[in-house]
Amino acid sequence: MHDCVLPPLPSIEILGIRIHVVDQAATLDRIAGFIEEGQPHHVVTVNPEFVEAARTDAAFRQVLERADLCVADGVGLLMASRWQGRPLPERVTGTDSVVRIAERSAHAGWRLFFLGAAPGVAERAAGRLQARFPGMVVAGTHPGSPDPEEEDEIVQRVRNARPDILFVAWGAPRQDLWIARHLDRLGVPACMGVGGAFDFHAGIVRRAPLLVQRAGMEWLFRLGLQPQRWRRMLALPRFAVRAAAEAWQIRRAR
Repeated sequence: MHDCVLPPLPSIEILGIRIHVVDQAATLDRIAGFIEEGQPHHVVTVNPEFVEAARTDAAFRQVLERADLCVADGVGLLMASRWQGRPLPERVTGTDSVVRIAERSAHAGWRLFFLGAAPGVAERAAGRLQARFPGMVVAGTHPGSPDPEEEDEIVQRVRNARPDILFVAWGAPRQDLWIARHLDRLGVPACMGVGGAFDFHAGIVRRAPLLVQRAGMEWLFRLGLQPQRWRRMLALPRFAVRAAAEAWQIRRAR
């Protein structure tokens, strides 16, 4: 974590992972503060799969511990926080954050770089968002990959573009491990892993209807569209059992 003059944010811990108690508006304000400050910062959209992965991946766990802002992207985290009696205000997803940041950037003049996804997807997502929010500045787009042989070229490409915000869409944990490894070299005020967000904004993958999202069933909708995700979904029941046990212990200790 970088030295920061911004005031500390309230947070809770769920299974040893720190989650900041922020809604979408507070997240945007924090990112604006990062940009004003000018130093590089890492924003992580944490979901139950992240928490479970951090159990066995020490490097990924360290990334989550060091991140400057950890937001709750996953209904499981909201449930766990309620079980603890310290409810998080709302989901702050990577997909929604890209839209809200794009909208605000059109007025604030922030420069956005879209890195990741399949060839052409980042460019298409950026173009569609730019059409939706005239005035949004696209500093650059590039598919790339987190492979070591591409690292120097991609870092230099991003540095040359001088973005205020870097979205990285390679999926977790690769995107966040990559950001953490190159954060200081990149020099971008706000770097954020956004998973499959570009696919949604490019119109390649359909997002769940709003009612399904609000019911906390977006994961099931995505599983129906992408059944190959079933192995990843196995983390959800493991997380629920562990989170419920932790919440019971916390409440019992009060």
